[in-house]
Parts: sequence; structure tokens; C-alpha cells
Amino acid sequence: MVAQNGKDLLVKIDMTGDGLFETAAGLRATRISFNAESVDVTSLESTGGWRELLSGAGVKTAAISGSGVFKDANTDERARQIFFDGETPDFQVIVPDFGTMEGPFQITSIEYAGSHNGEATYELSLASAGELTFTAAI
Repeated sequence: MVAQNGKDLLVKIDMTGDGLFETAAGLRATRISFNAESVDVTSLESTGGWRELLSGAGVKTAAISGSGVFKDANTDERARQIFFDGETPDFQVIVPDFGTMEGPFQITSIEYAGSHNGEATYELSLASAGELTFTAAI
């Protein structure tokens, strides 16, 4: 993967539950992380005393975070409603020249901030809530 513009990493929200995705407007910074818990099966018989991990076991998780400014009432309202209703709709994360991750996420926090001589900002954190799919960029 060659160098990319950070603005091309997009977080999209399913606006209707029917696969109508719109970019979360106003995001200036986005981040996605993947984690997998390991299951340690080391025993006294482990070769050379080396730790052994159980292949394919453990819980996989993904987390998305972003921060930005208010630009679009529709996506702002949808994110707020998802949080207050405790919904887990599908989101898409598009990483340029890499691919697209899609699946259910829960908005775990929304923070709003502003100063008297600056713009109002928000921060958003999401946690995976089910299986994610990955489609490689072509």
C-alpha cells in the first residue's frame, strides 16, 4: 500500500437499515483497530517451555474512533439516535487501496466540545457488535 491521504479513510453509517451508507460528516481524524485475544494452552509438555496458543480461538474485536466538526444534520442526528437507542447498525470503514470492513457496531461514546471562539466539535467511539466482513480493494 502506498502513501494515502488521511481524509480518504472513511467511516460510513447505515442511515436506514437497508444498506444506505453515508459518510459520517465532518470527521477530521479517524482510526480503526483490530484485536484478537489469545488462548494460552501451554503445559508442562510444551516443547522447550515455549508458550503455545490455540489456533482460531479467542474473541476478535474492532474499534473505531473519530473526531471532527458538525457538517451534516442527517448523519449527526443518526449517530446520536443510534447511541440513545442502543442500536447496533452496520457501519463501513473504507481504507483506501486496502479494502472495506463492514458490520454491526455500537456507539459506545459521543463527546461534544466547543470554545467561545472556535467551532463545536465531536468525538465518536464505536465497538464491534458482531461479525465483520472484509472486501479487498481492487
